[in-house]
Amino acid sequence: MQKTLRSQRHVRLVRLVVDKRREAGMSQSDLAEALGRYQSVVAAIESGGRRVDVVEFLELAEVIGFDPYEVLREVAETAQEQKAASKPS
Repeated sequence: MQKTLRSQRHVRLVRLVVDKRREAGMSQSDLAEALGRYQSVVAAIESGGRRVDVVEFLELAEVIGFDPYEVLREVAETAQEQKAASKPS
């Protein structure tokens, strides 16, 4: 199994979470406060330097207000696109 930190899936997940946070009009500080965490934790997640476990992901979805299943489908599509692109023609 390949490492997941900074993989294409991980990068896509982070980008989607950042986009959802911005669409909700939240700053990193707003999100951190709502989560009861430091802003540096949110910054580490958003920079791709920290993994997000499933429970944290669900909490992010609840606080930001996005559908976690929709985001996971998009991440899964990224993996499918990656596999299709790597197959020889």
